[in-house]
Amino acid sequence: MASQARATNRTLGSSDLSVFPIGLGCMSLSGVYGKSDDADGIRVVHHAIDSGVGFLDSSDMYGWGHNETLLGKALAGGWRDKVVLATKFGQTQRPGGANGVDGRPEYVKAACEASLKRLGVEVIDLYFQHRVDPSVPIEDTVGGMAELVKAGKVRALGLSEARPETIRRAHAVHPLAAVQSEYSLLYRVEAEETLKTTRALGISFVAYSPLGRSLLTGAVRSAADIPEGDGRGRHPRFAAANLAQNLDKVAAIESVAHDKGVKPGQVALAWLLAQGTDIVPIPGTKRTERIDENLAALDVHLSADELSRLSNALPPGSAAGTRYPEGAMKAVYL
Repeated sequence: MASQARATNRTLGSSDLSVFPIGLGCMSLSGVYGKSDDADGIRVVHHAIDSGVGFLDSSDMYGWGHNETLLGKALAGGWRDKVVLATKFGQTQRPGGANGVDGRPEYVKAACEASLKRLGVEVIDLYFQHRVDPSVPIEDTVGGMAELVKAGKVRALGLSEARPETIRRAHAVHPLAAVQSEYSLLYRVEAEETLKTTRALGISFVAYSPLGRSLLTGAVRSAADIPEGDGRGRHPRFAAANLAQNLDKVAAIESVAHDKGVKPGQVALAWLLAQGTDIVPIPGTKRTERIDENLAALDVHLSADELSRLSNALPPGSAAGTRYPEGAMKAVYL
């Protein structure tokens, strides 16, 4: 898979981390989108690596430690050296309520040590603050993260769901290699605003949910297509009325895909990849065949007219419904 014509590696910011243009978001391996199986998850990780995908993205809140433990098992026995390993800290578990957040420097250190142990590694390549803590100055949090770099525990730093002014303040304390936010044809407003800042500062953009949590693949046609226990059942963009409106917009992607003889998800990824070489999408999956399908997007060439057609069909702000439930929206873009 690594031989695709346009699969030139992308460097993360000013760091020495170089990654394949498409990474693997690992959240779905921990039961977020319905049931998951550890053995299958390890097979997915190994298949991704064997296919050239050397950028794995995890978090300590995916399964509250499960995801990192799973990756630790998958990377044992010589696999670790084949990947750029990213994980995140900052969200805290509040049973029965919304997640908490902790950006205190002392928590940064404790969270990192716990992640290193679960992952079974000596160093994390890219360490993200998962959610910004509004009660702690970002300078203090990133200062704590910078100490991890000095200690050799972490190679590079990043923020997730941070607004432009937060990114600038953080970058002034220690260079950020990447900022991670949701970005796809379906979700563009804050992502494209953030890109203005990351590009001005030379920071890469890691795009999560680049397929709109499968909406852009055409796989979900109604609420009945979402399995029981799947987190998408709580997402406003999958609510019946919103879903119908969003599927009307996805029709434009399906039309381009039909004309080119490819799949809608491949067109959506190709559009995102064409937005700049500083962007690295990290679609997630529980199936090896989906990895192959996603990587084939690297061979999908979209003309200027096709790119414009897609951008105009799904303009910024056109998606129906917010991208998270109301409570979770309060924790993003801070």
